[in-house]
Amino acid sequence: MRNKKLQVWLPLIFSLIMISGMFFGFKLHQQTGSARGFFKKDKRTSLQEALDLVRNRYVDSVSLDSLQDGALQNMMEHLDPHSVYIPANDLSEANEDIVGNFQGIGVEFNIFSDTVHILFVIPNGPGDKAKLQIGDRILKVDDSSIVSKTLPSADIKRMIRGKAGSKVKLTILRNNKLQDVFVTRGTIPIPSIDAAYMIDGSTGFIKLNKFSETTYQEFMDAMTQLKAKKMTSLILDLRGNGGGLMSQAVNIADEFLDDNKLIVFTKGTNSERQEYRAKKEGIFEKGKLVVLVDELSASASEVLSGALQDWDRATIVGRRTFGKGLVQEQYVLSDGSAIRLTVARYYTPSGRSIQRPYEKGKKVYMEELYHRYEDGELMYADSMHFSKKDSFKTNGGKVVFGGGGIVPDYFVPVDTSLYTRGVTRLYLDGRFSNFVYQYYIKNMSEWQKYRTPAEFAVKYQNVNDAWEQLVAYAAKDSIYLKKIPEDDKKDIQNRMKAYLARFKWRTQGFYQVLGTNDDMILKAKEVLSK
Repeated sequence: MRNKKLQVWLPLIFSLIMISGMFFGFKLHQQTGSARGFFKKDKRTSLQEALDLVRNRYVDSVSLDSLQDGALQNMMEHLDPHSVYIPANDLSEANEDIVGNFQGIGVEFNIFSDTVHILFVIPNGPGDKAKLQIGDRILKVDDSSIVSKTLPSADIKRMIRGKAGSKVKLTILRNNKLQDVFVTRGTIPIPSIDAAYMIDGSTGFIKLNKFSETTYQEFMDAMTQLKAKKMTSLILDLRGNGGGLMSQAVNIADEFLDDNKLIVFTKGTNSERQEYRAKKEGIFEKGKLVVLVDELSASASEVLSGALQDWDRATIVGRRTFGKGLVQEQYVLSDGSAIRLTVARYYTPSGRSIQRPYEKGKKVYMEELYHRYEDGELMYADSMHFSKKDSFKTNGGKVVFGGGGIVPDYFVPVDTSLYTRGVTRLYLDGRFSNFVYQYYIKNMSEWQKYRTPAEFAVKYQNVNDAWEQLVAYAAKDSIYLKKIPEDDKKDIQNRMKAYLARFKWRTQGFYQVLGTNDDMILKAKEVLSK
């Protein structure tokens, strides 16, 4: 039975880790750096000679760009798992999460029954100003139909997005009536903070999803608001945070650490040791602090949690982190493509390198997370399989280890609800999110009763009605929910409630409602109460 425990989460785990490993972790001052100056143009390489021969002598026509991209990709494969080549066409999108914004119309959409449905409209964004609404169905973009069984979501996104200031014509279906809406695109922020709220009268909660150029300022704004509400203890949630700009993690760590404390240092074969220290009085140097981490917490998340653990400033709760202790810098090549090259390792204040071994290749490296599941590490604290030969001590004398991520002070297992195969299908193929969306649209007047996620979490009582409708909906596809274990039922009901809150209050609502039954948050509150 245990092999079924993570069926729901494994695809998400591997996709997120690939993203975090490939696209996060380079230094801010190198983001727009150029490779010019590193390469001399007066000496042609074998690669250039080969490309010229193909161009001038090959029997058929061929895309030289594709050949060059393939050669560079192959070169990166022989380095560490986090050095990556990014083709010119993909660079702008690859940088979006780091920059913290993109250019578009400011709506979130999903595809249900071959049709694009608007799930959320960013307040005061271009779509909001054009009067787009949740539930609108987009049928055409600039008179080109996007109703298709084969058109990928990524292609639809490219059609809708565009340079700020440009206009796009959307043909939408609302209340069974067709209408054209003209939207002037703008710059849309990508928030680093999913949620920031008071759990109780003294405990604040902040969930960070990445470390982009805007993260530190977002964090400070959230902290200021929480302190104004008399916060004396904080739960900082870094679960699923694949990292980002190390400078942002250093700045946030500075807000928790006093004096001239070392936060992190980096060094590599071709780069000298560089130290990053606390420089100023922080906004929260005294209050109780718990940091939540899991196997998807990587890179800059590990810089922050490692520094706070080494100085005994925070209690770390959760599961062993990913183990990415490599620093990337980005270099733009002459054709507009780029490489993110690992240039150094980072070390926590105690001297730990938390980077996992990668000598056996990228495939083995990435599959290590799956082996954590197979070996029982995600369920049992005493099943952790990593080298403990590199031991270090925190400022207070607690033993910690390098070479395998950050090990939490308090272990919380992954949710071990034994989902049946049918319930797994319900989550993985979109049926669940489709149902919740349809239920939300059909009951729009119901959601107007609630002003805040906290009020909704306490007062919304119709979850049984939603459950009965979900049971009937799933049965149409031979997914039978009536006899599933009670714990599974409660978990699904709680997630339905959280998804409903997300449609009204976005991620803030989702996490605030879901957090009422979150095992890690409950453990963190227990730790804070000691």
